[in-house]
Amino acid sequence: MQSAHGGEGMDIMAALPDVEGKRILLTGGAGFIGTSLALRLHKKNHIVVLDTFHRNALAGTELEGHPNVTIVKGDVRDPEAVRKAVAGCQWVVHLASIAGVDTVMQNPVLTMEVSMYGTANVLQACRDVGGIERFVDFSTSEVFGRYAYNVGEGDTTTLGAVGEARWTYAVSKLATEHLTYTYFKQYGLPTVCVRPFNIYGARQVGTGAVHHFIRKALGREPLVVHNDGSQIRSWCYIDDIVDGLLLVLTKPEAAGHTFNIGNPRSTLTIYNLAREIVRLSSSSSRIDFVPWPYADVELRIPNIDKARQLLGYEPRIDLEEGLLRTIYWYRQAAG
Repeated sequence: MQSAHGGEGMDIMAALPDVEGKRILLTGGAGFIGTSLALRLHKKNHIVVLDTFHRNALAGTELEGHPNVTIVKGDVRDPEAVRKAVAGCQWVVHLASIAGVDTVMQNPVLTMEVSMYGTANVLQACRDVGGIERFVDFSTSEVFGRYAYNVGEGDTTTLGAVGEARWTYAVSKLATEHLTYTYFKQYGLPTVCVRPFNIYGARQVGTGAVHHFIRKALGREPLVVHNDGSQIRSWCYIDDIVDGLLLVLTKPEAAGHTFNIGNPRSTLTIYNLAREIVRLSSSSSRIDFVPWPYADVELRIPNIDKARQLLGYEPRIDLEEGLLRTIYWYRQAAG
């Protein structure tokens, strides 16, 4: 293993299937997770990225201008754009969505339209065009609601209170899970749903806690924590979810299933996450507490036994190692 300060860490491809010769569509592929998956696969495969580029983690990476990468600026709500992007692909990873709690709360209608219309368009295009060997729908751990301890895929999900904008994202994602599964059952489309739990790492864009805390800590600015910071999360490093994606894409037994992908060992409060980032970045930033009068997730810890048993999935990067790698990347990116 390389040092955490080397930024990339150990080469774990040897433990995973060697994927090559695939044409892979990534909707929302310019986002954080899509870019990371594309960077892992583009040298031996052809990647098609369909994105509005509202947020762009691809910028400045080797993916720009690479002969194995086709960039399509478009919206998953546009059926014709989706159909063209799907054509000729064997794998489709559907990541497109409105991301970030603040963005969701400001745009609840758009959030639901992108999830529901977009997923319906991509699934229908996959069925119509044909030749799809695997379709992966990205759902969310928010389907478990405000309190989720050691939750497995079969545990009860929650719809949240009608009228509370926070839950429009979770409700629409839960609907797309049902739609994805029915395409498997009714039409035989080889689909999988993934519920990611608090992913962080290099190239993260948006308003996530780790992203916010590291940028503020490196700038010696105050870190802002909602309420008293006692909310509990399990944090999963980006390399670990990319590993999980490779497994759901390549394991035949994954079809027709939903999987939690996360790292239950990397669990702590938001306040202690902020303290760790201040410590690991050798920052002098203080931590400020601000009221958050809206609905929030108080506890979210996954059970990943199903992914372990069916896929052989195991998160490899502990929290301190992942945070060190991420802090290093942000420092390098800042010049």
